[in-house]
Amino acid sequence: MATALKEHRNKQVVVLGIPRGGVVVAKEVAQFLHAPLDIVVTRKISPPGEPEYALGAVTQEGDVILDRQAAESLGASGEYLEMEIKRKKQEVKERTAKFRGERPFPSVEGKVAIVVDDGIATGSSVAAAVLFLKKLKPKEIVVGVPVAPQDAVEMLSDAGNKVVCLETPGPFFAIGEFYEDFEQVDDEEVKRILDENMSDGKSISA
Repeated sequence: MATALKEHRNKQVVVLGIPRGGVVVAKEVAQFLHAPLDIVVTRKISPPGEPEYALGAVTQEGDVILDRQAAESLGASGEYLEMEIKRKKQEVKERTAKFRGERPFPSVEGKVAIVVDDGIATGSSVAAAVLFLKKLKPKEIVVGVPVAPQDAVEMLSDAGNKVVCLETPGPFFAIGEFYEDFEQVDDEEVKRILDENMSDGKSISA
């Protein structure tokens, strides 16, 4: 993933991982590019009984992306969605506070913001990260992921983003099926990576 983004090495770049798994990948990318590492927190909105499926997502500022047609087809009522969105907004606040602490969000204005995740399923979480970052006036937003379905890549590209994706296999069922080791990353691992790599806001070296 890092070498696929090598054109941005030693340039005005900020690498932003999406917790949790995206932070592990983002760390390697940031080290290779000699760029600062940070995070952008999003939370997906799921239908009843299907926590792994995304109907949309909540951004770090609390804005909402939602596929209402999919929500209706999967039995997500207006009342359910209202409660789910409220819960996800609270989770975003809690995760941001837990992982970032008192650190301010880095300035990305005029820089290339590289959003990294461990993979894309529907694209909602990454789209929410991009929506948040666009308000901060970066020079360019680049999405970097190891694996994603082709339709998700096209959706993000059609929205004007540059997407660097290593593999677009089909059929696509879940991100984990394309990893030899897809062990769950816990909050403490994310916090450890961030404490070691973003504590002073400076670039980290390989």
